[in-house]
Amino acid sequence: MNATGQSAVFGKRKEPHTVIIARGNEIRHFTIRPWLAAFIGSALAAIAIGYLMATSYLVLRDDLIGATTARQARMQQAYEDRISALRAQVDRITSRQLLDQQLMETKVSELLERQSQLSQRHGRLGPLLERAESEVGAAPAEDPAAVAKPDKRAEVTGSIAPPAQDYAVASLSADLGAGDTRPFSLWSTRSDPLPNDSAADRADKLFVSINQSLKSIESDQLTRISTLADNAYKSADAITQALQAAGLPVDSDFGKVDSDVGGPLIPLDSSMMFDSKVKELDEALDALDHLKKEARQLPLTNPAPGHSVTSPFGVRTDPLLGTAALHSGMDFRAPIGMAAKVTAPGTVTKAGWNGGYGRMVEVDHGNGFATRYGHLSEIDVTVGEKLDAGAVIGKTGSSGRSTGPHLHYEVRHNGEAIDPLRFLTVGKKVAQYL
Repeated sequence: MNATGQSAVFGKRKEPHTVIIARGNEIRHFTIRPWLAAFIGSALAAIAIGYLMATSYLVLRDDLIGATTARQARMQQAYEDRISALRAQVDRITSRQLLDQQLMETKVSELLERQSQLSQRHGRLGPLLERAESEVGAAPAEDPAAVAKPDKRAEVTGSIAPPAQDYAVASLSADLGAGDTRPFSLWSTRSDPLPNDSAADRADKLFVSINQSLKSIESDQLTRISTLADNAYKSADAITQALQAAGLPVDSDFGKVDSDVGGPLIPLDSSMMFDSKVKELDEALDALDHLKKEARQLPLTNPAPGHSVTSPFGVRTDPLLGTAALHSGMDFRAPIGMAAKVTAPGTVTKAGWNGGYGRMVEVDHGNGFATRYGHLSEIDVTVGEKLDAGAVIGKTGSSGRSTGPHLHYEVRHNGEAIDPLRFLTVGKKVAQYL
């Protein structure tokens, strides 16, 4: 009853599970607790799951390994492709830098060659320009622009070419190496193309500037040479025209140009142009020098500068007889004892008393020309003596057939008297060229 009442109050009692094993006469039983059953079930489940997972791994292992290998291969290929692309980019940049460096070295070599050429021209032009300056001088036909630049000669002769080389090297070092002290061959292999492109642009601009400077120097040289040659020809033409206008002899071959010419057209380079201009200037200076020598042999200077003419050449009234007579020379008012100077270089052919001339000196100037100096009070030269222009031959006076102290001056050609005024007029015209 108590059991029934307890069961009614507290519910039905659960009996533990019992496992009974009967074998023959032997009977064994085990009581299975709930926690033991749960543990055993969990263990069996874990074993089953592990078995299934091991079986799945064994079945899918090849696929997993293949997938992992393929993924690693793809990653490796991507890395290799990236490395190859970077190497190709580095090779392109390096090749470009090498080409730029070779181009730059070529340009520098060209600049140095042109600078050396200018230096050689300076050596050739130095003596030639000195000769041109002394021969041509400040001719009226000279280019005003050239006169306005006193330092032009230094530029023309190439004396500024060495600084141009220094400027090129210094500018290249300053421009290409700005912010980088490494040599260009190392600096140019940097992977960043932007600074390199900027440096290349600066280098190109620098080369263009230096080339323009050198071309300007060459142009100034050629212009200066042409100007001096033109001035030399103009001076020679002026001397020739003055001599021809006065009827005086002049080299007939000067200025003659052959009209019958021809030949193929061959363009000139700068060196050939320079040589041609130098040859032209040298020929012009030779022609001018030849004409100057011819003109200096003629009695073109005034024997008594600053003294008035008292009696010209030609027909006049004889001062002693009062009749018409030919005056074969010109009389210059001169005091007794004034130095009488020869008007051109020559050789003394007569020196002594000569009738109405009184004390007279005659000088032979070549080419049939001779001058006479009469009425001297003193003779200071001897026959056969060679004289330079302006040499003193004696002193003025009033010896011979004379009414007062003066200098009688004659010019003769092949023994025939010529009006000295023609020579004096020419001498004034060509004095600035001689």
